[in-house]
Amino acid sequence: MKLYEKTADELSRLLKNKEVSAIEVVGDFLDRIEEVEPYLKAFITHTPALALETAREVDNRRVKGEVLHPLAGVPVAVKDNMCTENIRTTCGSKMLENYIPPYSASVVAALQNAGMPLLGKTNMDEFAMGSSTENSAFFITRNPWNTDRVPGGSSGGSAAAISAGMAPLALGSDTGGSVRQPASFCGVLGLRPTYGRVSRYGLIAFASSLDQIGPFALTARDCALLLSVISGHDPLDSTSLPKDVPAYAEELELNPGSLRVGVIRENVSDHFDAEIKEAVYKMVGKMEKDGAMVEEFSLPLTDYGLGAYYLIAPSEASSNLGRYDGVRYGYNAGGDDIESMFSKTRGVGFGAEVKRRIMIGTYALSAGYYDAYYLKAMKVRTMIRRDYEAAFKKYDLLVGATSPTTAFGIGEKTDDPLQMYLSDICNITDALAGVPSLSIPSGIHSNGLPIGMQLTASPFSENLLLKVASYFEKTGASLTERPLVEFPEGGII
Repeated sequence: MKLYEKTADELSRLLKNKEVSAIEVVGDFLDRIEEVEPYLKAFITHTPALALETAREVDNRRVKGEVLHPLAGVPVAVKDNMCTENIRTTCGSKMLENYIPPYSASVVAALQNAGMPLLGKTNMDEFAMGSSTENSAFFITRNPWNTDRVPGGSSGGSAAAISAGMAPLALGSDTGGSVRQPASFCGVLGLRPTYGRVSRYGLIAFASSLDQIGPFALTARDCALLLSVISGHDPLDSTSLPKDVPAYAEELELNPGSLRVGVIRENVSDHFDAEIKEAVYKMVGKMEKDGAMVEEFSLPLTDYGLGAYYLIAPSEASSNLGRYDGVRYGYNAGGDDIESMFSKTRGVGFGAEVKRRIMIGTYALSAGYYDAYYLKAMKVRTMIRRDYEAAFKKYDLLVGATSPTTAFGIGEKTDDPLQMYLSDICNITDALAGVPSLSIPSGIHSNGLPIGMQLTASPFSENLLLKVASYFEKTGASLTERPLVEFPEGGII
């Protein structure tokens, strides 16, 4: 039995029925990691000893007859921008290459409390700035569907790990699409929850008003189980909202005939890949055939979302990353005086993309330009939020493509930052509005790569998104294939 091919829910049932042990489950995933990780490079830090220790504790507790969490013994991977006590947390940057946090992020603590063994910390674009995981200070992660392609970003390591069977569940962070876009590129589910649904405490900040932690999974039920673990109010995070957490995994039945569905015209644009548009309309057509009311509509300020985002996010990054100066923690390049030390530390410690965004943000916040740039972008953000509020008065669900293209080639867009930014064009307005959004696998392109469709709902309607995803899985409309990892010297696993 290849346990690494099982879903988290299937593993949970096997563990509960004592058909396998947690040690066996973790061991199978560790073997799979050893097999394909040298080619894909999804992990920055591996934690096999910790994973086996947690698995052993779960097995002992199960033998004693203790009531355990459904995911106890099911392994998980975590993006390397979430603090893990006594485990290196790098943010994909030389600046934090040797940083060992003295505490764990709230979501990591929640995983530990549920008895989920941690397999390791996944690769990412430096400080979550990027759309391809090519901006990591350490190495490039490859897409399991085609190792010449990117896995997306910035949570590309987590997406690739799930897709290749190196972990059944993973966490990523989404600032402007960094969970959903790599989920689309790697053929898995990726959810950005409502802003405030999941604690950000212990998440190393990029843009504080936009960052949100979200799950990667193979199925809607798996995604629901993991979301239940990490959701809820956290007094350690002032932006965490005191809302009850539904039993997501127990509420997956859907009557599509009750839904009003709006297809976002801007997210099925004529500029998008024709096969991606076709896949979206095919999925929507399935819902319409089953009784849903479907119509196209426009979010008129979508075209301004990219500009607003790339003023707001870099401005907040400029403020957040000011703490990395070589004095308090992190990399120190030395220098003859404090000014030269700051300059050398940041010049060497930060990569090109991070420095680019810090400079943009610092300029936008500078005297004489604040009103013209940052303040105006914030006004656009408010107008975008109002567009969504108006849309949700008419529709229960908004749909469109997750990305205009399938996974692009490694190196294809590294010299053209604007083209790289445009790969998140479908994801940014949801993030600016703070609403939940889920990418689901929706077919295979003629180039052999997966296609993603994005579902968006009103705040705190994650349960609706998961119900729709489950509906597509049950009707056979959603992609269920897994990639065969092709190795450079030949051979497929």
